[in-house]
Amino acid sequence: MEYAIAVLDIGMTNKKVAVYDDALRPVDSRYRHFPPLLRDGLETHDLAAMEDWFTEQIARYARLYPVKGMAVSTHGATFVGVGKDGTPSLPCVYYTHEPGDAFHERFYARFGSPEALQEETGTPAFKALINTGKGIFFAQEQYPEAFKQTVQVLLYPQYWGYRFSGKTGAERTSMGCHSYLWDQRQGRLSSVAQGLGLAPLMPKRLGAPWDVPGTLSPAFARKTGLTQEVILTLGIHDSNASLLPHFAKHGEGGFVLNSTGTWCVIMHPVPAYGFAKEELGKVVFFNISAFGTPVKTAIFLGGQEFERWSRLLKDIHSRRDLPPFDLSLYRSLLADKSAFLLPELTPGSGQFPWSTPRVIEDGQEYPFSALAQGTLMPPVFKRYEAGIALLGISLVMQTLTALERTGLVPGVPVFTEGGFRKDRAYLTLLAAALPKNRVVLTDMAEATALGAAMTVKMALTGKKLADLAEDFDIAYQEVLRIDIPELARYREAWLGHAQSPPQAA
Repeated sequence: MEYAIAVLDIGMTNKKVAVYDDALRPVDSRYRHFPPLLRDGLETHDLAAMEDWFTEQIARYARLYPVKGMAVSTHGATFVGVGKDGTPSLPCVYYTHEPGDAFHERFYARFGSPEALQEETGTPAFKALINTGKGIFFAQEQYPEAFKQTVQVLLYPQYWGYRFSGKTGAERTSMGCHSYLWDQRQGRLSSVAQGLGLAPLMPKRLGAPWDVPGTLSPAFARKTGLTQEVILTLGIHDSNASLLPHFAKHGEGGFVLNSTGTWCVIMHPVPAYGFAKEELGKVVFFNISAFGTPVKTAIFLGGQEFERWSRLLKDIHSRRDLPPFDLSLYRSLLADKSAFLLPELTPGSGQFPWSTPRVIEDGQEYPFSALAQGTLMPPVFKRYEAGIALLGISLVMQTLTALERTGLVPGVPVFTEGGFRKDRAYLTLLAAALPKNRVVLTDMAEATALGAAMTVKMALTGKKLADLAEDFDIAYQEVLRIDIPELARYREAWLGHAQSPPQAA
């Protein structure tokens, strides 16, 4: 190879360092999980341990490959406060921390209603600290003296870039990722960012992920054995990175990406920013693409719902397998319209924020908490295969609503990747429910890391993203559509339950 590209792909669960060659072929990778560091009873990211491991892996790859550029991709909703000495001035708290209703009420009382802020920033009202602006507000309340010593607030990809290069910056995909920090209508720091006093602490200009703020710092070059000529791109938010391979192949629109996993993230590149009135207050929002264009997005914790509900069913039946797809069973459940499994196990995380996790069968409600305690049992759960099928139907119902809220229209293909791409029941029902859209599987196992590597190749060569399309292949496989007429009426009934408050106990 003429040169190699190193990528740090930093997820909430796993951290990865990968190497790609100059033709964007994966060459090597290492993974590691870092448990949270408890500080003041809070789960925080162990930044020092992560940095040591990243440095060790880069040093190893420096001996094996001609690394010429680096990129960082990270999950969103995370920032690091930096002090005068260049090290973290604040604990980097997990965005999963829930500070309680009173905290959220204080936030909106100070900065504006959830609906007004959603219109301005494209950001929905998540619980926990999934909004970066809330995370910064929490840090100001929890660590007021330490925050006074903060001279820079960096979003997560740019913090790591700063540690490796000594250069700071801000880029559009991370700033526009449900952060409350960017006014998407005016293209400037939002009223929340201004109210938090962030203007002196954050870079003023948003760059593109392939911009190069600098090369490696002397200290990091010395630790890793790389030369100081190695470039480091500005960084990218992980969901946006996963769009880049498809942008390269198809242009900046014309598809919806249905990325499935713990979080199911449905992303639809659209021509214009803006919400319909009925969308305000729902978990629908706008990301900003690597090109600075709007990406309408809806999410729900599909993987988490599947894991927890299926674990419950496995424990009830002393099973550990998943049953094969039985179309006749699914059609029978859909035709009967008597049993429904409803979200949300994590309140406010998805498309039905007022729904509580429960099964409704023949009009009787069975809360998830009672099922977990073994005090109630819906008849449908007495058969393992039927319980799993009811769960699969629920996940398709949630996906359909998320797709609609991103503005899916007839003729636009739905590219599906991630954990559910191997679930035959999910794919069969989804394709049947979308007769005017192709449901297409992709074989992109590491789209995030590849997208990040693409930003480095663009920076090194001066090529545009579309010029890289010949460097890699994506296998697009259309899901065979089966007519399941029972789906439509079942969905009407399911939505009626999901959008209604649970019955009083």
